Amino acid sequence: MAISVDDVYKTVLLILNKEQRGYITPTEFNKIATQVQLEIFENYFQYENRQYRVPDNESEYSDRYKNVDEKIAIFKELSSALNQVGDYFEEPANLYKLGTVIYTDNKSNQIEVQKSQQNDFLYVDMSPLTKPSEKYPIYLYRNNRIYVKPTSIANPDIKVSYLRKPADVVWGFTVDAGSGGYIYDSGSSTNFELHEVEQT
Repeated sequence: MAISVDDVYKTVLLILNKEQRGYITPTEFNKIATQVQLEIFENYFQYENRQYRVPDNESEYSDRYKNVDEKIAIFKELSSALNQVGDYFEEPANLYKLGTVIYTDNKSNQIEVQKSQQNDFLYVDMSPLTKPSEKYPIYLYRNNRIYVKPTSIANPDIKVSYLRKPADVVWGFTVDAGSGGYIYDSGSSTNFELHEVEQT
């Protein structure tokens, strides 16, 4: 479901040549392609947000919300147990947007951990009515760290659903010894991770 980086690079070179605009090196292309992929990826969320305010079309193939969700789906991840460091859990290394924090209790029940604001997180323990428990845990997400209360919850009981960042686009190459030209190397390349409809 990826877009071939080689096809896109050849198309860019063809357009530049046709319009006599010069040449783009693979290194320049890789930087621009990665940036363009991130811009398109970020636009998915803005588009999805706008679709909530528009009356929906219930058609099977024209449902705008469903189509955007399909484009985002390849980036959805469920972490394995998070690494615990002291009183917090480290976020996954490739995290782009945090979704749901999930606690698995000793009976293998999965419980959604409720998000808390900084001020609530500090004072929630003061009242027996609001004090978090293993049945009703809370978390605070700050400085790329996930703090969970009660503190009796420990690794490997915490997982997160999240969106990962798209991998950097790489048109891998070797240099031809005779001509000095670039030769495509699929083994060291990374394709675009966007949906096929984004190729243009």
